[in-house]
Amino acid sequence: MKALVLIPSRYASTRFPGKPLAKISGASMVERVYRGCEKILDFYPESIVAVVTDNDLIEEEVKSFSGNVVRVDDDVPSGSERINLAYQRFFKTNGFDFVINVQGDEPLIEADLLKKLIEFHSTANRDVATVVKKIAQSDESFLDANKVKAIFNEDNGICHYFSRAQVPFNRNKSDGVNWFLHIGIYSFKPNALEEFCKLPQSQNEQIECLEQLRLLDNGFTMGAVQTEMTLCGVDSPEDIKVVERIINEKK
Repeated sequence: MKALVLIPSRYASTRFPGKPLAKISGASMVERVYRGCEKILDFYPESIVAVVTDNDLIEEEVKSFSGNVVRVDDDVPSGSERINLAYQRFFKTNGFDFVINVQGDEPLIEADLLKKLIEFHSTANRDVATVVKKIAQSDESFLDANKVKAIFNEDNGICHYFSRAQVPFNRNKSDGVNWFLHIGIYSFKPNALEEFCKLPQSQNEQIECLEQLRLLDNGFTMGAVQTEMTLCGVDSPEDIKVVERIINEKK
């Protein structure tokens, strides 16, 4: 199998401008994401990992550590549209089985998770596959609207919905109820990525500001693998210290 792992990386950010270049224990965030992803080549040697950017500084940074980088300067609404343009322009003729979108602000990503995702997607009859993590509803992060919740069936691996709201609602106030945190990593079948990016934003997508709802609203099937991996998306400068602490604890 061949996977194309694309990492959309933009300089502009409302809360943290230039965050792909922010140093995390001596290495830039974009390098840490890239290094974590490129080990997928140990499992699938014909795969390719590349950063997709619209910024000169990020392009120079990726080249400085000998990473693959392609430019997509178009003004697009999301990372999925950006990786689709990169796929169309630079990689479409390579015969990839999957196009994987890894968020450029996940510096703790590891190739073992990508391998698990690819294995699941290669056997599951789903257009798109993603990642979720089970968390107890007693965890205070359940109240955070920035933590996207997945309505996910553990028995068959199907994702039914995603929301920023506190779902599932524990009507009977039962003990031991869990929720599923959505990890923003997507594995697309190439034709699903192309068709998805032709569609206008759906109503639910606009309401929740979650692009994956466009998939579900238009009848695409989505499955997910579970992970217990410690991941920490970087949304603000304060998150850098959290990531560095986790890195130090792993040593």
